[in-house]
Amino acid sequence: MNAVSVFILAGLALSPVLSAQAVELNDQFSLVITPTLVSDYRANGLSQTKGDPAAQLAITLSHASGLYAGIWTSNVNFGHGSKARQEIEYYGGYAWQISDSISLDTFYTRYEFARESGYNQSDVQTVLDVYGVLLGGKYVTNMQGPGYEDENGEFHKGKKDEDLSTFFIGYHTLLPAEFGLQVRYEYVDYKDDVFFSDSGKGRADYTDWEIKLTRDFVGVSWGLSYIDTSLSKTECQSYTGYDDVCGATLLASASKTF
Repeated sequence: MNAVSVFILAGLALSPVLSAQAVELNDQFSLVITPTLVSDYRANGLSQTKGDPAAQLAITLSHASGLYAGIWTSNVNFGHGSKARQEIEYYGGYAWQISDSISLDTFYTRYEFARESGYNQSDVQTVLDVYGVLLGGKYVTNMQGPGYEDENGEFHKGKKDEDLSTFFIGYHTLLPAEFGLQVRYEYVDYKDDVFFSDSGKGRADYTDWEIKLTRDFVGVSWGLSYIDTSLSKTECQSYTGYDDVCGATLLASASKTF
């Protein structure tokens, strides 16, 4: 589960646009509220809603020092009888503005799922932004492993014993006509073989990528992303129980920051 986009988190305390839209509580604290609608909730390239739309909300309190804390939530649907319908994340971190064009954001996130506590987990992430070039990664421990089907075709939940690390490189910039461009290429490593091909060969890692265009119009930030992964349909099926939640997709989004 991946939650708050690195592009959002990197901008909460650093972006002049978001800072201008933030609710100034006093000369030290500000509040940013961002509701978002997406046509699919993707985390590390994988759908968390079986390809269905999601309504999301982020509320972040930031301090002039660069410290911030917040909560983020989204509906989810993992299928196979899972009772999880809502993901809630609690996060806190420090955004260090080194210069006008260089920043470092480090934060901790706790993920919780009502009625499915086995999915609960936490991670530490860091994002370095150097003149629009993004370098970052995260590390997760004791997360829910992949489910599997037994010889009778019955689906079983995985054990809570997996570690996960990701590393990514990205870039964001402004284009003519006030369009924004964001690109990201990510490497995801589960440490153990959890993806299996038609031949039965397993692997622990894969890559995912995203190209996103954004533009503000009538007070709303509109986005269109192309997202894909290196996983085959069979590998996707072996990990998620579905073969259509890891492939290429166009994802539309609309958000407004208060």
